[in-house]
Amino acid sequence: MKNHEIPLSRRSFIGTAISVVAMPMIVPSHVVTSCAMAQGQTLPNNLLRMGLIGTGRQCFHHNIPGFVRNKRNQVVALCDVDSWRLEEAKKKVLELYQKSVSLIKPASVDTYVDYKELLARSDIDVVMISTPDHWHAVQAVEAMRAGKHVALEKPIIRTIAEGQELVNVSAETKRIFRVDSEFRSGKGAHQAAELVRNGRLGKIKSVHVAVPQSDVPCPPQTEMPIPKELDYERWQGLAIHAPYTLHRVHTPQNLSNRPGWMRHLYYCDGMVTNWGTHLLNGVLWALGLDRTFPVEIEGTGTYPEPTSFWNVLLQFEIKYRYKDGLEIIYKTDKPYYRIEGERGWIEVTFAGIKAEPESLLHEVIKPEEIHFPLRSEKEDFIDSVLEGKETLEPTVVGHCVTSTCLLGHIAVRTGEKLQWNPETETFKGNPNTAEFLNKPITTIK
Repeated sequence: MKNHEIPLSRRSFIGTAISVVAMPMIVPSHVVTSCAMAQGQTLPNNLLRMGLIGTGRQCFHHNIPGFVRNKRNQVVALCDVDSWRLEEAKKKVLELYQKSVSLIKPASVDTYVDYKELLARSDIDVVMISTPDHWHAVQAVEAMRAGKHVALEKPIIRTIAEGQELVNVSAETKRIFRVDSEFRSGKGAHQAAELVRNGRLGKIKSVHVAVPQSDVPCPPQTEMPIPKELDYERWQGLAIHAPYTLHRVHTPQNLSNRPGWMRHLYYCDGMVTNWGTHLLNGVLWALGLDRTFPVEIEGTGTYPEPTSFWNVLLQFEIKYRYKDGLEIIYKTDKPYYRIEGERGWIEVTFAGIKAEPESLLHEVIKPEEIHFPLRSEKEDFIDSVLEGKETLEPTVVGHCVTSTCLLGHIAVRTGEKLQWNPETETFKGNPNTAEFLNKPITTIK
């Protein structure tokens, strides 16, 4: 295996980092003078107006507070197919605005069941999409075509073709896009990326990354009455339609429990993409491989028994090989990633970073070297929209990272060693895998 050498040229880095043409400063689409506040204030012209699509657990506890508290953004509309969740979200938004003396309060926060009605509003500049995974790419494409800039929960896609479409539509519409993943905002991941990109480890010798083994089987489930607050047909959308049962969707009138859809292949790929878009994302960012693909993928894994209602991967081990010979081992274990080079190693978790030698952590990144912004994913999105620049995780990064996770899942599911062409984004010599370019994995076998 060849050693992988991180490019040190800042000029070459900048040249490959920008995937869309620089855009002028964004002027919010709403008319300032028509937006009088309840307190007699008017909106400044650098304040974005946002709609939130999907108001479940992730949105309620993380996305609502993060975006409401951003002084350059104002939440004015909410959408969900669950009326109870929708009302709880509206209460939370209004409560947060009421408690703050520094935020400009919206005149109203409108609610919708149909996201298309929210997207039809010309006064909304940006949307945050926090729906189940099977809705992500569909709604993001429609939002960008409706002229909205998009922050999208990870994993952003369920198929490689969806990732390709997001990249194309973002470029075509010139809309700003941000994968709403907080991992790159962590100090450990940020420091690791700057250290590795600037050559502090020298040539890379080995890379290991792992996500937790937290998915479990579930016995067969019987059909149940649909909760009165849930529009179940809208919730299913383009996914395979199946009878309602509690563990297929989410716990009624609850915003704490992990929803069942996250463990069902009709709607989600499980931890291989769910946490892979955190930890494998961090590794690929540090190595400068988050805008390309491996050339060979192989993997093994364990699914639940065929009778299990929940059926995503329980354990897996995947090997990615890149064109320069570098290999990345991705598996279920404790969550971490470790990059070993000629001059030492670094290991990153959600809690932080450690290194050997420890002196690596005290290295100073010089002004002329590669630097990344250290700010929350929410700030990165809002600032990028207002300043007309690319986010830290645009469509091309979201597509390459998530599709790399999906390639690993396809290798496990088919049992084949996959040959992949990064330039054409097609399989080479794997006829049994072609269907998975535009079709999600929905069955164990």
